[in-house]
Amino acid sequence: MLTRKQHELLAFIQRHLGEHGVSPSFDEMKDALGLKSKSGIHRLITALEERGFLRRLPHRARALEVLRTANDAAAPPAPPARNTVPFEPQVIHADFAERTGRRPDPAESASDGAVSLPLYGRIAAGTPIEALRDPGNHLDVPAHLLGRGDHYALEVAGDSMIEAGILDGDRVVIERCDTAENGAIVVALIDDQEATLKRLRRRGSRIALEAANPAYETRIFGPDQVKIQGRLIALIREY
Repeated sequence: MLTRKQHELLAFIQRHLGEHGVSPSFDEMKDALGLKSKSGIHRLITALEERGFLRRLPHRARALEVLRTANDAAAPPAPPARNTVPFEPQVIHADFAERTGRRPDPAESASDGAVSLPLYGRIAAGTPIEALRDPGNHLDVPAHLLGRGDHYALEVAGDSMIEAGILDGDRVVIERCDTAENGAIVVALIDDQEATLKRLRRRGSRIALEAANPAYETRIFGPDQVKIQGRLIALIREY
């Protein structure tokens, strides 16, 4: 699934190629999407490349090849209202019994020693995508994996974190927080609309989101572009 901006850019490039026979310029793409700078276009093109929709042709200016059309992508969801929180999962406290003096009921705990966490939709480990809420799904997590904070689970899509042992289809347990130590694997919200799972690196006043796969480039952002939504604390894999 593509984000709305990724879908809009892919459709614009596809249409421009059909009408003119050449790729649009970065300025044309920026104006068509209503963005303020070309850096946003660079990020969107990189995301579309990583998801297999576009390919940059080497040694040629303005040369993009559409590998998969916009019609191949799932229709993007409507953007959230401006006064809503774009990624705000509801969570169950791991220390429920200690705080309340009783064990969670079956809806809150799957069995002794397990906590049922809300499982939200697939988060890209290769391309930022909007984090999808799926309140009907839960993941049973051994209580000893959890600390005293708030937690939720996400399913990973993509292969950019394979050298950190995180594979496509894995479920990751996230401790909710708004800051993390340098080198931690985090859920990062980019420009208030796209979420990704990457390793956090601080470079002076800049923030680098680093993949664990040499096929993917490290992406650099300003401090006001990235919000930490949580820190990876566990991974659950089914065979």
